[in-house]
Amino acid sequence: MALTRRAALKGLIATSLGAVTGAGVYGVGYERHSIGLTRATLDVRSLPTAWHGLRIALLTDIHHSALVPADDVARAVALANEQKPDLIVLGGDYITEMDRTFAEPVAELLAPLSAPLGVFAILGNHDDDRYMPAALERQGITVLREQRKPITIRGDSIELAGIGYWTRDAAKIADLVANRPHPVLLLAHDPRRLARASALGVGAVLSGHTHGGQIVLPGIGAVAARKFPVTAGKGRMGGTSIFVSRGIGTVYVPVRINCPPEVAILTLKEA
Repeated sequence: MALTRRAALKGLIATSLGAVTGAGVYGVGYERHSIGLTRATLDVRSLPTAWHGLRIALLTDIHHSALVPADDVARAVALANEQKPDLIVLGGDYITEMDRTFAEPVAELLAPLSAPLGVFAILGNHDDDRYMPAALERQGITVLREQRKPITIRGDSIELAGIGYWTRDAAKIADLVANRPHPVLLLAHDPRRLARASALGVGAVLSGHTHGGQIVLPGIGAVAARKFPVTAGKGRMGGTSIFVSRGIGTVYVPVRINCPPEVAILTLKEA
């Protein structure tokens, strides 16, 4: 989540916990550690035949810190590996508030991730621009920073294009994804990049950042994430689909309510 949302999020959390004490206790003590598996299909415009049915594991918003223990990260990694995905995507925010003391530890926790087509990462707004990407790359994880990576299966190719939270300039995004010879799967930490991706004919988008709202109140919803086109799960704009993960960790306070953490396994199909 953007750092400027901190005060609003804390206020919401205080109100929520005061009103729903039982739910708050559950959210602190259990739900935030209860990492589940979400299976979904992802429609990709012009998906090549060889890519039909390919499975991608999406892990995002890990936020390893004093509030998000190593055991939670290790559990998410094990859960992803157990599914034997073809490709793994890491969606940013590995640490909180650019606290680089956790950069190497979280990279080491992510190191066991393995998939035949590779493990690819982008950066979130909580990740610094130096220590975090370097730590990931030392563990064999490819960090895409306004970069493309073509991947070919049996002669059919797509291009992974990766942008971080701070990549917002329309011209830069267009230079990266427009008029490509193969379908583009855009990895974008912030789901608000969906509008630009749709205008540029991107096949699909994978995002995080929202935490699914982190606190979802009955009858009200995820107040802290209402500004996003999709808060969690699947969505579409024009011919471009998106999947937004609820993520793994928490930020600022260790609580989730009606919004458990997840590892997402996405099966590709042609839109």
